[in-house]
Amino acid sequence: MKDFTNTRRLGIIILVPALLLVGFIAGKKIGEINPQAIEGAESLIGINFTPAEKDSMVGNLVNYRNGYENMRKTKIDNSVSPSLPFNPLPHGFFPNQNQQENNWGLPSNVALPDNDHDIAFLSVAELSTLIRTRKITSERLTNIYLNRIKTYGDTLESVITVLETEALAQAKAMDAEIQAGKYRGPLHGIPYGIKDLFAVKGTKTTWGAMPYKDQVIDETATVVHKLNDAGGVLLAKFTLGALAMGDVWYGGVTKNPWNLNQGASGSSAGSASSVSAGLVPYALGTETLGSIVSPSTRNGVTGLRPTYGRVSKHRAMALSWSMDKIGPISRSALDNGIVLSVINGVDKLDKSTIPAALNYNATKSIKDLKIGYFEDFFEGTRATNEMDRQVLENLRGLGLTLHPVKLETSVDVSSILIMLYAEGAAAFDDMTRLDQDDLLVGQRRNAWPNLFRSARFIPAVEYIQASRLRAILIEEMHALFQEYDVIVTPSYGGSQLQITNLTGHPALCMPNGFLQNGSPVSITFLANLFDEEKLIMLGRAYQDNTDWQKKRPPLFNQ
Repeated sequence: MKDFTNTRRLGIIILVPALLLVGFIAGKKIGEINPQAIEGAESLIGINFTPAEKDSMVGNLVNYRNGYENMRKTKIDNSVSPSLPFNPLPHGFFPNQNQQENNWGLPSNVALPDNDHDIAFLSVAELSTLIRTRKITSERLTNIYLNRIKTYGDTLESVITVLETEALAQAKAMDAEIQAGKYRGPLHGIPYGIKDLFAVKGTKTTWGAMPYKDQVIDETATVVHKLNDAGGVLLAKFTLGALAMGDVWYGGVTKNPWNLNQGASGSSAGSASSVSAGLVPYALGTETLGSIVSPSTRNGVTGLRPTYGRVSKHRAMALSWSMDKIGPISRSALDNGIVLSVINGVDKLDKSTIPAALNYNATKSIKDLKIGYFEDFFEGTRATNEMDRQVLENLRGLGLTLHPVKLETSVDVSSILIMLYAEGAAAFDDMTRLDQDDLLVGQRRNAWPNLFRSARFIPAVEYIQASRLRAILIEEMHALFQEYDVIVTPSYGGSQLQITNLTGHPALCMPNGFLQNGSPVSITFLANLFDEEKLIMLGRAYQDNTDWQKKRPPLFNQ
């Protein structure tokens, strides 16, 4: 381990212009703050000051730096969020809070397949009916998935911790309740997995990163409590790209079941890979800037990124307090809706949560939806365009009218992303200052270690200006969605993925075909804040009339 005081002291300050001065002081130790040091820092922030102005700043900057040193004496846990929580709600907008009983339109009867692998690839909706009608027990279903995890988990490099003893105990308890006439709902007795950034008491929570590979958090995430209370059976904690980036973790590279020579993408790599290969029927992932959409696309599964604030993040690793979102990855839009209905809701332990109903009614007609599509993104010769345009034809074939829409904003979206980098640097402040970032596997220029170091030179003023531009972006996107219930877009069309993650809008990502090399591709449906039920409605209709979500990776279809 290198001596931090001699090699890293130049990069330990964040978010105020004064921090920038330090990096230009001659020598390897922090020296005097003087007008010459200020002059060296001016090029980083793009502002010039007169000699008199620089001289006047010195006293304040010295005081600021003393304050930084005093703040660092207090260890701040990753779970402590800033006192100014992000709010995605536009002016005058309040989500519906009148929660009604959901009507999922589940099948009344499902035939039990003869083979275990055929059972493993059933949807949550189908498994729910099998358990409710007592055609299969939770214990048998749990053992089917545990056996698949043991058989394929190492091949995919997708599993960190298997909770076999706890899972079998929960499965037996759920079976006993069924026998006693108690039924908790559609997730009763259904096995699932979680990304290993969710804490579970008594197990390690590694965040996929070497510095935390033995970390044990003495709490359980709110979403896990909710799923278990709904009758869920937690089987395993799955891999994630280290600190929620990509598919490279401290133990290897999580694989795409459709192509074992390719990574699963990320950062919800293990969740998507494991669902795709039939190791679980659904799993939880998280998204900050594509970490549900990207692996759902790569692995050919269905991912739902909920509205920011709909789902509690309590005891999930924080990367960006204003952008992190938790959502399900499964085999279908309907399955994701069922899971979201359970993890939805205000949590007193997470002040960013927003009260909102989730009302789904299978009897509602999709013809009541006004549907747009980002016309420009469907043009051109991009490899996925033919398949994306086919989605539009499929929807028209359902008797729907589609309206061309343009995605236009008045702000430079990419510049606002400094908020993510600054928040990430703050979330992992100790790792950078204590030189533990060298332990991460990924060390390229656009990997977290370098991004976190660079982010320490983002001025506080510019962070706040980015937040204000983000407020403008929220209003502009809200105005767009006043005209449409759902907007269809290529998953990577234009800057929509950046924009909707910054504004907190929900997205449903579904498989819609394969490239010539056999890799799955996807389409994305977008909706207004807290309108996920509309995504589920249209997504279910699309999937009921196509079969991409039913495709199985050949190597794991056994």
